[in-house]
Amino acid sequence: MSTFYLADTSRFLSKLTLSKLINVGLIWTSYQVTRLRGKPTQWGTPMTISIEPTTACNLRCPECPSGLRSFTRETGNMKEDFFRKVIDELHSRLIYLIFYFQGEPYINPIFLDMVEYAHRKGIYTITSTNGHFLHPENARKTVASGLDRIIISVDGSTQEVYEQYRKEGTLDTVLEGARNLVRAKEEAKSATPHIVFQMLVVKPNEHQIEEVRQLAKEIGVDEVKLKTAQVYDYSEGNDLIPTQSKYSRYYQDKAGTWHVKNKLLNQCWKLWHACVITWDGIVVPCCFDKDAIHRLGDLREKSFTSIWKGPAYAQFRSQLLQGRDKIEICTNCTEGCKVWA
Repeated sequence: MSTFYLADTSRFLSKLTLSKLINVGLIWTSYQVTRLRGKPTQWGTPMTISIEPTTACNLRCPECPSGLRSFTRETGNMKEDFFRKVIDELHSRLIYLIFYFQGEPYINPIFLDMVEYAHRKGIYTITSTNGHFLHPENARKTVASGLDRIIISVDGSTQEVYEQYRKEGTLDTVLEGARNLVRAKEEAKSATPHIVFQMLVVKPNEHQIEEVRQLAKEIGVDEVKLKTAQVYDYSEGNDLIPTQSKYSRYYQDKAGTWHVKNKLLNQCWKLWHACVITWDGIVVPCCFDKDAIHRLGDLREKSFTSIWKGPAYAQFRSQLLQGRDKIEICTNCTEGCKVWA
């Protein structure tokens, strides 16, 4: 059962404007028309976008191309002038902005400057971090930036368990960072950011869920969310797949083969209301295209609207409607899966 957080919800609702609501209506209507006709119809522009501040990361998580250093695409940090250009084009219809795709956002030295700019433009802002850079100064700057929500990965209550997924990470550093952030909010008498402990539930840590909840309570964190894990090699099983089915995106058939739980329908709401922009301006369809294989446009060369309404996007949407099972990034997708346990 989900918990209602009044302050955070009220803050989110305060960001809504008539133009944003009209845009949501256009997006939703065009998606329903598409489902009825079986042909792509796209009205409006995204109501949410994921921005990639950087591809760099200090950790070596086993299911992450950033942690594995396995990208085939170029790597680097997003520049502030480019970020402002994108936000200036999109802010009037953009409801919320996620500062995360691959990499650790705080590694980009201008990350919080970007957050502050989006905040001033009236956008609800979110980031996801491994929590290793929340020293007292960064904690104070985070609060001052106006960031609305911060998700801190806490995948275990002891170092031994935590490091089985968060390779080269230090749990004590993460917990101290969370304390710094709670303290900075109190000192500034600020309600933001809404602090979330996110536990990626995998087999090595599924027995520590209650302990993580207790840590969050002791520190003063606002919320704990349990996230199911995407793994790449799953057909013959994977050491990360939890034993408790409710925390897994996969199931095992009678022959012993593992499958994704969701039915792979030839439709995708994500492709109509959201997208991802990489650090260097490449527009990709969603967060499952981690290596930016499906490049739908380059914002260094074209406006976002021309890309969103352009032939490459139309072709990709058509391809999806004809058969999601033919698109590799879709075959291990959570669309239809339970992401939050």
